Amino acid sequence: MIELIDVEKFYPGKHRQINVLSGITQTFHQGESVGILGQNGAGKSTLLRIISGSERPNYGTARRSVTISWPLGFSASFAGSLSGAENLRFVCRIYGADIEEVSDFVADFSELGKSIHEPVKTYSSGMRSRLAFGLSMAIRFQVYVIDEGLAAGDVAFQEKCYAIFEDRRATADVIMVSHSIAMIRQYCTKAGVLNGGRLTMYDTIDEANENYLRAVS
Repeated sequence: MIELIDVEKFYPGKHRQINVLSGITQTFHQGESVGILGQNGAGKSTLLRIISGSERPNYGTARRSVTISWPLGFSASFAGSLSGAENLRFVCRIYGADIEEVSDFVADFSELGKSIHEPVKTYSSGMRSRLAFGLSMAIRFQVYVIDEGLAAGDVAFQEKCYAIFEDRRATADVIMVSHSIAMIRQYCTKAGVLNGGRLTMYDTIDEANENYLRAVS
């Protein structure tokens, strides 16, 4: 279970404080896959980072009793001066994962070849995404979080990503933020709308979409 209690998030602006999330209280239960619709700039990525634990709220509490992935494909946290293999070992130590098992899986899945031993700062964005997605799939999580997109790379690699993610999804839940109702329908069982810093959940995806379209019109 993931529980948000009175979560608020703001950032300092040049002339004023920018309020992103305002008093969000929401429980995400195991066995449910949740989609959150919102316009660009609504705070969807910020909310996802707070849910996953990579960012703290200014006020309020985020409680987690499940293992949660980082946003799939997110590669900004890699240490650029370290090689792909060294980054993998570092993440394995944090999550208590088997280094050899994870390294073998990612090396095979990412298809990076000898580049996995080169500094990540020399990687293209596509190579970083391959490394990040492979690592996300190598470590088994109870909840996978998705920020807009699922897979990067060419068509063949994307199909590979979708196939393995379907396997992982059989025993895990999904929390996805997006402005695409098609993505929400594909992966989620219920949905909500983030608007004006507040999250409203609905009983059905159709109801969430209707309210989202009303909010953006």
